[in-house]
Amino acid sequence: MVTPEIAAEAAVWVARLHGPDRPSSMERECLAWQARAAAHRLAFERCTDTWQDVSRVTLGAYAAAAGRSGVGRSIRLPNRLRWSLALGLATLVIGALAVLQPWTDIDTYATGVGEQQIVVLRDGTRMSLNTATRVRVELASARRTVHIEGGEALFEVVKDARRPFVVRAAGSEVVALGTVFSVRLAPKGTRVNDGLAVTLIEGQVTVRPAADGPHNGTTLARSILLHPGDRVRLSGAGDSASNGAERATMDVDRPRIERVMAWTRSEAVFDDTPLSDAVAEMNRYSRVPIVLVGDLSLNGRRVSGLFRTTDTVGFARAVAALHGLVLHERAGRLELTPQ
Repeated sequence: MVTPEIAAEAAVWVARLHGPDRPSSMERECLAWQARAAAHRLAFERCTDTWQDVSRVTLGAYAAAAGRSGVGRSIRLPNRLRWSLALGLATLVIGALAVLQPWTDIDTYATGVGEQQIVVLRDGTRMSLNTATRVRVELASARRTVHIEGGEALFEVVKDARRPFVVRAAGSEVVALGTVFSVRLAPKGTRVNDGLAVTLIEGQVTVRPAADGPHNGTTLARSILLHPGDRVRLSGAGDSASNGAERATMDVDRPRIERVMAWTRSEAVFDDTPLSDAVAEMNRYSRVPIVLVGDLSLNGRRVSGLFRTTDTVGFARAVAALHGLVLHERAGRLELTPQ
C-alpha cells in the first residue's frame, strides 16, 4: 500500500535526482529503494509524473518572469538556487499528489461457480466470497469501498473511525465501521431472492441510496438502520416510476442467521422451500445444472433439509426419492422428471 510516508520519500528521491551535483551513486541507491517494495516503485512513478507536470508550470513561470526582467533564454541558475528550487518543487509534488492523485489501492477479487475464497484486506478486514462472486476493493486514506458486481460476500470489518467501510451494490450502499454483515446481489433474471439482500450479524450498519450511483430496481427509496439479526431485501417491483426507473420493493425481516450463513459452511438449508427455489439455489454452486422437466415447478412440491453445496447430484437424488421422481443424467445436466 502506498502510504503518505512512502509518497514523501519518493518525492524527495525525485527532487534529489533533479538537484545539482548529484553523485553517480544516487541513481543506484534510488533503484535499490524502489526494489524494496512494489509500493516504492508505484510511488516513484506517480511522483515522476507529477514532478513533470508541476515543474513545467513552475519553471515556465520562472522563465516568463526572467524574460520580463530581460535576462533571456541563456539564464543559468546558481547551484544553490537550483537546489532550493528542486526542494520547493518536491514540496509542490507532495501537495499535488495529495490533491490530484489520492493514494488508493484498487484490487479485484473473483470466484468461479462452486468456488469460495477468503481474503484479508490490508486494513485487516476479512472478506469471505461465495460462489460466482466478483468485487472491486478500493482502500483510500479517507474511505474503504467495496463494489459488488455480483454474488455474495461476508464482511468482518476492522473498526477505523477515520475511514468508514462502504459496500456498494446496485445503486445502494452499506456503511459500517466495525461490524459483521453479508451482502448478496443476485444476477438479473434469477428466480430466488432476485435483487439485493443485506443481513447484519454483529454491530450496526446503515443501508442507503448511493448518492452518485446508478439507480435501478434494487435502489432504496430511503436510508434504513439495521440492528443485529435484521435483513433488508430489495427487488424490482416490475412497474416503472415517473422518471423511467423501476421501483423497488423493500422487505425487512429477521431470518435464522445460521440458515442465511450456511454457505460459509458449504451448506444449503431449506425449510419448506418450493422445489423450484431450492433447485435454483443449488444450481448456483454447480456447472451441471438441475433441470425440472414438465410441470414439476408448478405443482407445490417443497423441500426441507440440509444439503452440501458441493454435492448437487446427492441433492437431486434425495429430491427424486422424496417426491417419487426420475433422475436422468444427460447432456451435461441433471433432469428431474415425473415417473
